[in-house]
Amino acid sequence: MAFNIEINGKPHTVDVDADTPLLWVLRDVIGMTGTKFGCGMALCGACTVHIDGVATRSCITSVHSIGESKVTTIEAIGATPAGAAIQKAWLDHQVVQCGYCQSGQIMSAAALLQSNPDPTDADIDNAMSGNICRCGTYVRIREAIKLAAQAGKQGG
Repeated sequence: MAFNIEINGKPHTVDVDADTPLLWVLRDVIGMTGTKFGCGMALCGACTVHIDGVATRSCITSVHSIGESKVTTIEAIGATPAGAAIQKAWLDHQVVQCGYCQSGQIMSAAALLQSNPDPTDADIDNAMSGNICRCGTYVRIREAIKLAAQAGKQGG
């Protein structure tokens, strides 16, 4: 069955079964490998993308459920103000160790700042609670989110 999906502002037509997870459409059909497979059960956050600006686990989101919604992946998040601020803060705080979880971490953090530009520690913990980092960079992740929020308050 053919589905029309808008990904990162560009239309794509994919011929897949209706229950195919968005993750596999992104990676295997379209060739966008920035979104990672982690657990396949929406528990680790590695597959996080935005659907209409909301952080969503693509491993359990069927392609037919997307409908007219707009999908944003790690490949395009840097074009948004929150995404650009998060990516810069990630580098400034040297968040990345192995890097595998980082696309999902960044997508969740960007969604947080888009909806809440001045998050508390509790807001950050809540928004990031579904993202697992085996390297344990949680302290640097929180500090990077705070830095990005501060940069947003100062206009860049």
